[in-house]
Amino acid sequence: MNTQKKRGLALVWGVLALPGVLVAAGPAPVDVGSAAPFAILAASAVTSTGGGIINGDVGLSPTTGAAITGLLTNQVHGTVYAVDAGGPAGSVAAPALLAAAKVDLSVAYEDAAARTNPVTVWPAGGELGGMTLGPGLYTFTSTAYITGADVTLTGDVDDVWIFQVGSALTLGSGIQVVLAGRAQPRNIFWQVGSSATLGTSSSFKGTLLADQSITMDTGSVVEGRALARVAAVTFNGQRIGLPQPAAPRFTAIFRPATDAATVVLETTPYCPLTLKACPDLLLANWTRLVTATPTATPWTYTDLTATAAVTQRFYRAYITTERAPYQGP
Repeated sequence: MNTQKKRGLALVWGVLALPGVLVAAGPAPVDVGSAAPFAILAASAVTSTGGGIINGDVGLSPTTGAAITGLLTNQVHGTVYAVDAGGPAGSVAAPALLAAAKVDLSVAYEDAAARTNPVTVWPAGGELGGMTLGPGLYTFTSTAYITGADVTLTGDVDDVWIFQVGSALTLGSGIQVVLAGRAQPRNIFWQVGSSATLGTSSSFKGTLLADQSITMDTGSVVEGRALARVAAVTFNGQRIGLPQPAAPRFTAIFRPATDAATVVLETTPYCPLTLKACPDLLLANWTRLVTATPTATPWTYTDLTATAAVTQRFYRAYITTERAPYQGP
């Protein structure tokens, strides 16, 4: 444990930035902004044969909600958003929220497409199957394939991969994107100039930023997001789920006034965060201070319950990834 004392209050937290922490390899991650809670986000249609699990929100904009078809009750563990009341039963009309998410998706797509200094360039398209790739930027001027064998991405917990694909991306049937070391799906981004197809029983990792459409074939699995700027997302897969966010990290706790304490956290934006406090670390004595969804990091909270009479305070924070089942058609 680490402590910081000021004006008589011992402020204690369990996770701090340590000196000598390794710097992440590869480019900076792509910020998807308010599109982050969406497992599926599309422009022209969202279709499904039903049955596969979607862990995260589903959104369609600017096409009307009637173009969201085939989703079944309890299939979506999250919220289905449409621009109007014409979406499936249980969906939420949220045109402003969707418009902002689509803008952030376009910003993220353009950011990924504009990155420079790639590790490798495939000038006429290329095959990734059978390769093992460290963190970095990889560029395909036309089509990218992962078909002959699995591709392995190996690196540490904060390392980043960005794949720029000039036209289409194809993941073959039964083929996997395999992660090695401590590589994380949240740090993998695929910018696709046209459309992406994930074959039958394939396994994909990372956030897909497609200009046109995304198709998940029967039995396919995605740990990441399927975000399509212009066209449709077709989900016939077994499962798609948002990538596990990074754990929140305390960077400072201090007392700005006698009757308050300020807590500063590095956290994953647009993920629900709960902050709790406790006087003695006994399990029964933890009290929730706030549950919020920060839109930026670092995030600051002022604890007004840390009065002058409080001489010791423990804090903990965690991100909630579970979502209530969607009660759809």
